[in-house]
Amino acid sequence: MKIILATHNRDKEKELQISLKGMNIEVLSLFDFPEIGDIEETGTTLLENSLLKSRLVFRKTGIPTIADDTGLEVDFLNGAPGVYSARYAGNNVSYKDNVNKLLIELNGIPSEKRTARFRTVITFVDENQELSTEGHIDGVISESIKGAGGFGYDPIFFVPHLGKTFAELSSIEKNKISHRGIALQKLRKILINVLI
Repeated sequence: MKIILATHNRDKEKELQISLKGMNIEVLSLFDFPEIGDIEETGTTLLENSLLKSRLVFRKTGIPTIADDTGLEVDFLNGAPGVYSARYAGNNVSYKDNVNKLLIELNGIPSEKRTARFRTVITFVDENQELSTEGHIDGVISESIKGAGGFGYDPIFFVPHLGKTFAELSSIEKNKISHRGIALQKLRKILINVLI
């Protein structure tokens, strides 16, 4: 069986590939379908954006599709950047641009007010159903970049009970506890039943 991961993000693709390992599924991505360009995320929620991507790719290919949308919600910023996390510093920006903008916005804010959470919504669409799962993890935005792993906001997302940022974790450690890892574990359980 084939499933498409509706993403042009190589880092997300890698995490999703690891999570679906051993399911006897051939995993494709949008790099296998160059005719499908960037998909504009016009939704106002993570669920809307995820469904928008999975529905569009399934409609264009007829192949069951998984998509996700992820947001970093910072309490001091009333939940921002949230659904706009990937383009917080503007369109076509780097991970570093987004991280730097967030660090500037929180400059001088004490750690107890830097609480945040990562949230991921993952959707699965095929000819029979639309499914969704969600995962989240709480943390604190660190005052400086720490660690060389991960991607996105990982170098400043500090997990207090581990004493590390996401970027200081191995990919295996991160996938066990991360927002995307949790949502994918839930989706995997559902898919095992759906695809039998």
